[in-house]
Amino acid sequence: MTFAVSVGGRRVDCEPGQTLLEAFLRGGMWMPNSCNQGTCGTCKLQVLSGEVDHGAAPEDTLSAEERASGLALACQARPLADTEVRSTADAGRVTHPLRDLTATVLEVADIARDTRRVLLGLAEPLAFEAGQYVELVVPGSGARRQYSLANTADEDKVLELHVRRVPGGVATDGWLFDGLAAGDRVEATGPLGDFHLPPPDEDDGGPMVLIGGGTGLAPLVGIARTALARHPSREVLLYHGVRGAADLYDLGRFAEIAEEHPGFRFVPVLSDEPDPAYRGGFPTDAFVEDVPSGRGWSGWLCGPPAMVEAGVKAFKRRRMSPRRIHREKFTPAS
Repeated sequence: MTFAVSVGGRRVDCEPGQTLLEAFLRGGMWMPNSCNQGTCGTCKLQVLSGEVDHGAAPEDTLSAEERASGLALACQARPLADTEVRSTADAGRVTHPLRDLTATVLEVADIARDTRRVLLGLAEPLAFEAGQYVELVVPGSGARRQYSLANTADEDKVLELHVRRVPGGVATDGWLFDGLAAGDRVEATGPLGDFHLPPPDEDDGGPMVLIGGGTGLAPLVGIARTALARHPSREVLLYHGVRGAADLYDLGRFAEIAEEHPGFRFVPVLSDEPDPAYRGGFPTDAFVEDVPSGRGWSGWLCGPPAMVEAGVKAFKRRRMSPRRIHREKFTPAS
């Protein structure tokens, strides 16, 4: 049964089987969201009227006490009646609508150890913000896996994904690494996520540091290029943390960006396999070594949870304002 759901005075229809988050996003209404798996709590909201089924919301993200007080996770909750909610953030503004996509694989290329670039062509452009992600439907399993876009918003008909092999993974083993080929059709949904730059009129052009672990580099590429397009002379430090030199990729691409933008610097950092050509250690420590003060800077972190948490500590150590720290944790999936 279809129910009406509303936030901030704006209303959309929630179709059978849809979560509150999906209904709002498909209706072009922004709602905070990140992992969309019920683990991060970003989409937590207050149910003001109506009733919801909490679905698979985990107890450690949404406790029994919170449920009793009317809180819910928008990515898990489904309405059981017409429902009005209030988000913990300023939700309800107009945004890019969530869409179902059928894409054609244009290219699959190995670019580093256990890492592939996948280019997906769209018949119609997809409106999104640099840094957001799409969900791919894994054929034959019904599983969905999330991959960040490495694109800028004007690169809207060929989507670039960076995929790391997960041993035994539903998506990587047997499909993305062992079966996917140019010409294949892929079902996807997007755009999703809140990891992106503020609107141009809110972007002060200040210095930025971006730290990516592994394929957490992908959304940072689009964010950095978008930031430099807005303010070509701004200072941008992009760190890529990997185990060894075999895991690095797109070095030529970053050299070209640095040649065009003198304020841009790309810093590869190797944690496990030393190489005299590159810095060793962890990218979060490299930032602390390189930047004596983070006042006025904005920070962007994407990768494994431990790296992201280390990055937050590093930014705060250098007195970066908490409101300028942005993060996207990669949630492990099999």
